[in-house]
Amino acid sequence: MNVLELSEQEIVRRGSLDEMRRRGIDPFPAAEFPVSGYSDEIKETFADEAPRRDVAIAGRIMGRRIMGKASFLELQDSKGRIQVYVNRDEICPGEDKDLYNVVFKKLLDIGDFVGIKGYVFRTQTGEISVHAQELIVLGKSLRPLPIVKVKDGVTYDAFDDPELRYRRRYVDLIVNDGVKDIFVKRTKVLNSMRKFFNDHGYMEVETPILQSIAGGASARPFITHHNSLNMELYMRIATELYLKRLIVGGFDGVYEIGKNFRNEGMDRTHNPEFTCMEIYVAYKDYNWMMEFTEKLVETICLEVNGTTEIKVGDNMISFKAPFRRVTMTDAIKEHTGIDITGMTEEQLREAATSLGIEVDETMGKGKLIDEIFGEKCEGSYIQPTFIIDYPIEMSPLTKKHRENPELTERFELMVNGKELANAYSELNDPIDQYERFVEQMKLADKGDDEAMIIDQDFVRSLEYGMPPTSGMGMGIDRLVMLMTGQSTIQEVLFFPQMRPEKVQRRDKEEAFTALGVPAEWVAPLYKAGVYTVELLSAQSAGKLHQELCGINKKFKLGFKAPLVDEIEKWIAAATLAAGE
Repeated sequence: MNVLELSEQEIVRRGSLDEMRRRGIDPFPAAEFPVSGYSDEIKETFADEAPRRDVAIAGRIMGRRIMGKASFLELQDSKGRIQVYVNRDEICPGEDKDLYNVVFKKLLDIGDFVGIKGYVFRTQTGEISVHAQELIVLGKSLRPLPIVKVKDGVTYDAFDDPELRYRRRYVDLIVNDGVKDIFVKRTKVLNSMRKFFNDHGYMEVETPILQSIAGGASARPFITHHNSLNMELYMRIATELYLKRLIVGGFDGVYEIGKNFRNEGMDRTHNPEFTCMEIYVAYKDYNWMMEFTEKLVETICLEVNGTTEIKVGDNMISFKAPFRRVTMTDAIKEHTGIDITGMTEEQLREAATSLGIEVDETMGKGKLIDEIFGEKCEGSYIQPTFIIDYPIEMSPLTKKHRENPELTERFELMVNGKELANAYSELNDPIDQYERFVEQMKLADKGDDEAMIIDQDFVRSLEYGMPPTSGMGMGIDRLVMLMTGQSTIQEVLFFPQMRPEKVQRRDKEEAFTALGVPAEWVAPLYKAGVYTVELLSAQSAGKLHQELCGINKKFKLGFKAPLVDEIEKWIAAATLAAGE
C-alpha cells in the first residue's frame, strides 16, 4: 500500500509493527492462548476472603493509564471489560525491561489484542482487576478505533452515523455498548423458537434456496442462471410449497428457519435478504394455529426478556396471550367506514381512489384490498392483533372459509403497526389450487410482476393427497426487532444490504503524465486532494507547490521538488485539457 494512502496514525502503527518484528516479537502469533476466565464471570464471582485465583484472559486494549513503572489498561473481551494492573518488574522479572518500557508503553496501541496471565485482586479504590504477571502480544491493530468517551453522562466522539455503523458492523460491535446484546438476544430468540417446536415434536428441515419456480408468496424474485443446467433459477421468496410437499410425504409437522430473498424495496422494516420461519402441522386449522402462535410469541418473550411487556419506541407492547382477533372486513370498515363485502374489482378501485390510495390497472381485487388495508388500517394495530378471514382473492394458497366461500381461513398477526406472522388453513384440494393458480396467471398477464406462477409439480403432489394442514410463517428479523425494542430492521441484522460505498473519483495516472506531471508526483497530488485533471486546472501554482513540498517532507518521500514554474505548466496543460 502506498504510504500516502494511509493516515498518520496508520503509518505510526505500521512502524510499531515493523519494530516489534525487529525485536523478535510476532505481532500475529499462531499459538493457542489458553483463556481460563472472562471479564463478567471474574467480577461476578470474586470474593475478598476466597483463595487467590490465577487466570488467563485475552482481549483488546481499550484504554491505558501509564504511570512510570506501573500502569493500568482496560481489556475488552467477548463478555465485557475488566481492568488490568501492569507492573514493569512483574512482567519483566529479569534485567531486560523492554517488554514494558518499549513494547507496552510505546509499541502497543488501543485496539491491539493481548493475553494476560496473572491473578484477580481488588484495588485500593475497590475495583476488581487482574494483576498481570505475564503479557503476550496476540494481534496488532493497524487502524485506530473511534474511541467513544462518556463524561458526566455526555457522550463524545460517538460512532453513531447509521451508514458507517451498518457498513462497518465490526467496529460498531467493538465500540458501542449494547449492540452486541441485540445479537445475543437474536440467538436466544431462535433458540427459544426451536426449543418450542422441538418440544412439540416437530422436525426442522431444509429446502432448496435455488428454485425453478418462485412460489409460495406474491413477491418479485431475484433471478440467476445455472450454467451446467443452462436454465434460469430463482432465489426463493418462500419455503411454503416445498414444506407442504413434506406433509404430503408423511411428516406430521415440519419447520424451516432460513433466508428468503425478495427483489423489492428497502426501508426501516424491509431488507431484500431476510430470515423467515415457516411451520406446517397436519390435522390442524388456523384456529389452532392462532393459539399456537400466541403461545409461541409469549414464550419467546418471557425466555428472552423475562417479561411479556416490551417497550418499542414510544409504545409499551404486551405479548401476554390471548391476542385480539378482528376480521379483515371489519378492520377496513372500522378505519375507513367502507364495507368491502361483495364489491367488484371496479368498485374496490373506486373505493381505494376515494381514500387517496394510488392504484393502477394491473391490480386485481386482492391487491386492491391489500392496498386499502395496508394504507389505512395496518399501522393502527400496535398491540398484538390477529387480522382474520381474508377475501379469497388475497390468498391463492388458502382453504376457503367453511362458513363463507368468499373468504379464506387465514390470519396475519399485526404488532406495532406491521405484519409479524401469516398463517392459513392450507388449501389441499388440488383442483381448487390449480384454478387459483390460473387466476394468478391472469394477473401476471395484466402486468402484476408479483403474481404467482403455476407450480405443476406442487399441484401433482396435492393430487397424491395432503391431510388437513395449518401453516404459519413468521419474519424472524421483525420478531427480533420487537424483542429488542428496535425500530429499524438494520439494527438487528449483522450486515444489512447497503448501496455501494462511495469512492472518490480519480483520473488515472496516465491522464496526469500526459500533461507533463512526473509519475511519482501523481500520488502526492491525490494526497493534496487533486484527484482529477479538472481539479488541477483550478489550482494556484504557489499554494500547490507549498503543499506538495510539505507532503514530500512529511512522508519522507525523497522526491526532487518541482519548481513553481513547472507546476504552472501542469496547470496550464490541465486547463487546456479540461476545456477540450
